Amino acid sequence: MIETVDLSLRGKSKNNSSYDPDISIIIVNFNTRQLTLDCLASVYASQTFYQYEVIVIDNASHDGSVEAIREVYPDVQLIANQNNSGFSVANNQGMEVAKGRYILLLNSDTVIQSDTLHTMIYFMDRHPEMGASGCKVILPDGSLDKACKRGFPTPSASFYYAFGISRLFPDRPKFNQYQLGHLSPDDEYPVDCLVGAFMLVRRETIEQVGGLDETFFMYGEDIDWCYRIKEAGWGIFYYPRTYIVHYKGASARRKPLKITYEFHRAMWVFHRKHYAKKYNPLTNAVVWVGISLKFTLSLLRSKLSLPSRQGQTATRMRAENEASSEVNP
Repeated sequence: MIETVDLSLRGKSKNNSSYDPDISIIIVNFNTRQLTLDCLASVYASQTFYQYEVIVIDNASHDGSVEAIREVYPDVQLIANQNNSGFSVANNQGMEVAKGRYILLLNSDTVIQSDTLHTMIYFMDRHPEMGASGCKVILPDGSLDKACKRGFPTPSASFYYAFGISRLFPDRPKFNQYQLGHLSPDDEYPVDCLVGAFMLVRRETIEQVGGLDETFFMYGEDIDWCYRIKEAGWGIFYYPRTYIVHYKGASARRKPLKITYEFHRAMWVFHRKHYAKKYNPLTNAVVWVGISLKFTLSLLRSKLSLPSRQGQTATRMRAENEASSEVNP
């Protein structure tokens, strides 16, 4: 299902109040001033004839983000919150004022390519059955951010992933239900879950299923949204004909304990909401014990780490890598 784009039709587009935009780009910022400025620069460098608007929600940053964004990008619609109410709440704020046919959730610690907006809107316009789509997401070292294409974290999928069975049998679909490691990241196909760092969603889909569940503070909300989108009968598609770079975990680096807590809380919230009624009490108890044990071990690893700057950095990076929107043990 390879789509082609007529490059001759491309031309730089900015916020244009004369037209309703094709896409509303929502970026949540929390103390990532330079990364957010870099992200915005990549957005405004887009080559496309589609109209877009950019909405930034700042969650009470104290690094001068609000002032810098206003100065450098006066066209941005900026909402400055007095408190950090979380990723879900902030994105929902953006959706309330968005006017686009599509809503794009875009992390502040990402950089898109010049063709990304055009390629993804072009795909969605030609596939009205798709409620959401995502592109390829790579990390700064060029490796794949595996969260960009996933299956739902059922108890069995989570078990195979958590205990390393998926790594032992990388080509077996049965054991790779969560991260879909048996599927090439360069091919395109339907998936269960995308990552909140880049998620393009059709307005009609949002009107049907609602916005992000604000029970989730900063992890798990993307999987929950995808679950509800698929339950409503919409398709979700991984489309790697363009890519973004994700500088992962930047807004959470100073609070590893908060990261660890919210990461594991999201696991249980998701399971309780979508799976608890489908499984017997024993399975639910095993899931609860597994999440609790994983949380405890994460805290112990954090406490036992060396108090040096190098040790603190390593601990923080471990927390960020673990908290990559996975929501089951």
